Amino acid sequence: MVSPGGRTVRAGSGVRLGADADLADTALRPDTLVIAGGTGFADAVGDPEVVDHVRRLAGGARRVASVCTGAFLLAEAGLLRGRSATTHWAYCAELARTYEDVTVLPDSIYVRDAPMLTAAGVTAGIDLALAMVEDDHGADVARTVAKWLVVFLQRPGGQSQFSIWNQSRPVRDEALRELLGDIAAHPAGDLSITAMARRMSMSPRHFSRLFTREVGTSPGRYVERARVEAARSLLEAGHRGVARRCGFGSAESMRRAFLRELGVPPAAYRDRFRTAS
Repeated sequence: MVSPGGRTVRAGSGVRLGADADLADTALRPDTLVIAGGTGFADAVGDPEVVDHVRRLAGGARRVASVCTGAFLLAEAGLLRGRSATTHWAYCAELARTYEDVTVLPDSIYVRDAPMLTAAGVTAGIDLALAMVEDDHGADVARTVAKWLVVFLQRPGGQSQFSIWNQSRPVRDEALRELLGDIAAHPAGDLSITAMARRMSMSPRHFSRLFTREVGTSPGRYVERARVEAARSLLEAGHRGVARRCGFGSAESMRRAFLRELGVPPAAYRDRFRTAS
């Protein structure tokens, strides 16, 4: 832990953090430089001395990481120029707007654009830390650490910050809200556009237009995401034979859907997402 002048820092919550060294200490040679975020990130970004020291320390580090709004400090130091990155969902638009030379990936839990790694919110920093442990010491050690922390076994970085239920827009149409509830409750049901349109007493074409306008995505894409969401929950609980229970015609169709939505196949998801026993 370093700070300007090596002084104790009071966090926004009132917690006092003791520093081990002065940020200006030229003897500092971090292997991994981690920039933590917080609501006071704008003060750090606006301090040229702090930004210069971050740039200097990053130059001698094997890898550089940020958690939450710490990405703003990396961007201000020019370390994310031409790279992909993420931050807490509430600040992704601001990061993209302020630093147009950074490709912001708002859905990712963490982004690896070596040697830069950026994580979303606070708990995403745990996933990023476990990924670095795995890089350095292998998957077995990372899983052991995860078990001791009593957390899920390291989510892959491409995993969304949100589930589909948090991402969807509020829907005004009562009948459509009921339909969305049934999709969540019965993902293995007949959720073809024809069947859903019939339930809504609409033509398939009109139903598709209404659904896309109200929900923000097409009916087919929404149903696939809902089925993936249902399968995720079962896999996390250790269930097998999940595909047909969640409405997928086969294990292969579920695998393709997982790759599209999450970037990992179901088997890899199950291995990494099982609750530690």
